Amino acid sequence: MAALLSNADIIDTRFRAALKRMAEGGRLRTYDKPSDTHLEIAAVMKRLDGGPAIMFTDPKGYGMPVLGNFLSAQANCEAAFGVDYRGIRTFVARALGTPLPPQIVKKAAAQEVVLTKGIDLKKMLPALHHTTEDAGRFVTAGIVITKDPDTGVYNASYHRLQLLGANRTGLKLDLGRHLRLAWERAKSKKQDLPMVVCIGTDIALHYTAATMGSQMPEHADELAAAGGLAGRPMPVIKAVSQDLLVPAETEIVLEGTLSATETVEEGPFGEFIGFMAPAAAAPVFNVSAVTHRKNPIYLAINGYGRETIMLRKYVLEASLLKAVQPAVPIVLDAEMTAGGLHRFHAIVQVKKSLPAHEGLQRNAILASFGALKDLDLVIVVDDDIDIRDPMDVEYALATRMEASRDLIVIPEARGHEYVRAGRNGIRAKLGIDATVPLEERDRFRRMRFEDTNIGLDDLGTDAAAIISRLRG
Repeated sequence: MAALLSNADIIDTRFRAALKRMAEGGRLRTYDKPSDTHLEIAAVMKRLDGGPAIMFTDPKGYGMPVLGNFLSAQANCEAAFGVDYRGIRTFVARALGTPLPPQIVKKAAAQEVVLTKGIDLKKMLPALHHTTEDAGRFVTAGIVITKDPDTGVYNASYHRLQLLGANRTGLKLDLGRHLRLAWERAKSKKQDLPMVVCIGTDIALHYTAATMGSQMPEHADELAAAGGLAGRPMPVIKAVSQDLLVPAETEIVLEGTLSATETVEEGPFGEFIGFMAPAAAAPVFNVSAVTHRKNPIYLAINGYGRETIMLRKYVLEASLLKAVQPAVPIVLDAEMTAGGLHRFHAIVQVKKSLPAHEGLQRNAILASFGALKDLDLVIVVDDDIDIRDPMDVEYALATRMEASRDLIVIPEARGHEYVRAGRNGIRAKLGIDATVPLEERDRFRRMRFEDTNIGLDDLGTDAAAIISRLRG
């Protein structure tokens, strides 16, 4: 049974509550001039990537605003949750360890408006055409919710949808994903797979939907995990046209079925890795109903933008620590780096305090690769290195790593198929031991200065007076 949580442990993760906190924290701006969903909005989002979220209040031809760069930076994420990154990682760890089943409600903002006839997605949704090389307009921030036809377990995950017609989209299905497994099981029964797509929903679900691998196995319910993250059961309501549950606070919901028989060419589309994902056959999502708030906000994510990778940073860090720390107790912390797209490179911090700890830093490298399939580089450093300061990490590489003995290469391992340096996902993985042998810590100890309270605010700024004094 899930552990009970105190009110102090409960956070308001509703989409609009998060937006309010961001606005109050200066992390939400508006663009009030007319803006074009064809190339322009995506270009502005990319140019200002990593900055505050942007609300485009007047997208040409549409009556709903477009929100971009929502969770594209650490400051945005911290403002959305109202805590620092350590707090977010704590919430994510709670989601993985203390799931809370959702709570069904009878009335929800997500169904203030219900459409089952006359649906035309191209006219309704200000879906963006991101780059000139894209095949068309894509829904990119949709969280797909479905129920496995064999196990009955709910799955939530991000998948892009290409708009095809009035009520049809193509849906990109990656290999090894739970949605693909559910679709293949439905297909084997010659049945279409019921599903809903949530655009702009509870931010707890935004994070649990981004969780992959061993920390969110097939039997794990992502709706329950979202409740665990928030510290309270997620309110849900029954979909109007499918036998599924929908988060009650969602801005826009597309209901329908993923065809077991009909496919379409989907793509190309610019992906997070920085390249165009090629066109390929994809199943058709037939929309049977659209529900939304009375004045909905449309959420968009740039495929090649920081939000795509930032969504998984805290999730993957929490997952990595949850898997590695029990196996290698000297591990203190981990950082999924920005240059590694918060997915492919990790810095692992360890503390060796006993002779028996020597060598465990290399065990940590191997355990990290086992925990996260997509990791291609793991650098392990001592506890005096600031793993969030790239200069300090590089200092460890420059002064503590000796290439002839500290490089660990694992050939022909499985990574991510989008990395073109590999061979359809097969690639060597590299571990770097940048730690100091325990018996030599004194020899490698860095000099220290006295602590002081004097800072920049205490310094004078009148340069002319300084120059005048020097002349005198």
